[in-house]
Amino acid sequence: MKEIATVDAVGQVLCHDLTQILPGEFKGARFSKGHIVTEEDIPVLLSMGKEHLFVWEMQPGMLHENEAAERLLALTMNANMTRSGVKEGKIELFAAADGVFLVDSARLNAINAIDEITIATRRGNFPVRAGDKLAGMRVIPLVIEKSKLDAAKAVAGEKPILSLLPFVLKTAAVITTGSEVFSGRIEDRFTPVLIEKLRAYGIGVTLHTVTDDQTDPIEQAIAAAREAKVDLILCTGGMSVDPDDRTPGAIRKSGARIVTYGAPVLPGAMLLLGYFSDGTPILGLPGCVMYAKATVFDLVLPRIAAGVPLQKSDLTSLGEGGLCLGCGVCTYPHCPFGR
Repeated sequence: MKEIATVDAVGQVLCHDLTQILPGEFKGARFSKGHIVTEEDIPVLLSMGKEHLFVWEMQPGMLHENEAAERLLALTMNANMTRSGVKEGKIELFAAADGVFLVDSARLNAINAIDEITIATRRGNFPVRAGDKLAGMRVIPLVIEKSKLDAAKAVAGEKPILSLLPFVLKTAAVITTGSEVFSGRIEDRFTPVLIEKLRAYGIGVTLHTVTDDQTDPIEQAIAAAREAKVDLILCTGGMSVDPDDRTPGAIRKSGARIVTYGAPVLPGAMLLLGYFSDGTPILGLPGCVMYAKATVFDLVLPRIAAGVPLQKSDLTSLGEGGLCLGCGVCTYPHCPFGR
């Protein structure tokens, strides 16, 4: 740092906080460390008795923390996001719409591996609401080598590492299988649960069919749902490996491309996920979705509702964190499940 006359300090960066005391009105840091002195600041500084200031001696190839934060913002901010102003070298991002928040973890980790650069985000693949905080970013020192920001940009490439996709699916068909429900011996308690879960993402159940446990009726119900052009097809019941559970076989025969039958998540291991050629997703939901507050369905639904095509790797990656601890009072999603 160097000492400089206050009247010559415009554009210089303060090296420490400057306290102002106005009896009965204010006492605190009037100017914070890192503040860039403006023409308007000079009279205030002189009134505080600051004839000279200690400022950072900027050198070629160095960036102030505020400019560095702006460069990190450019690597992260995407559509459907709003930003804060820069304050003490930090910028925050917020959701501008309801949707699913996605993080390119590999690129985020690579950027954070660069010394003195930090980008912190909330966990990706979970739903957010407009106004939710998404991320914060800053560099550690008051000034940083420009080369480190250049390296971060090279890692990020041309596409922001964060995204927020609004929910786009609007309609769903629910196909309830099971002779016990079909015959009227027991009440269908599964569909009301699905209606509530789907409503949270703006999806309405526009078709509901109840069939017995035979393959042909289930397949016919799926075909009818396809004919109705719903955005999402959900099959409930008959998802185990018991010989009389025919739902997985019916989904296979329906023409859907099966992504996975089984997921490393408890509860919810018997999940089946597939897609038809036009991109319509179809899921076979295990019985736990009916009675457990949080299951594999809750982990995949946000991305499905936003139209994100899921691969098998998306499901296998759920293994770490995919064990529900069965707490006496469920606090999902504010818990380790799925994280």
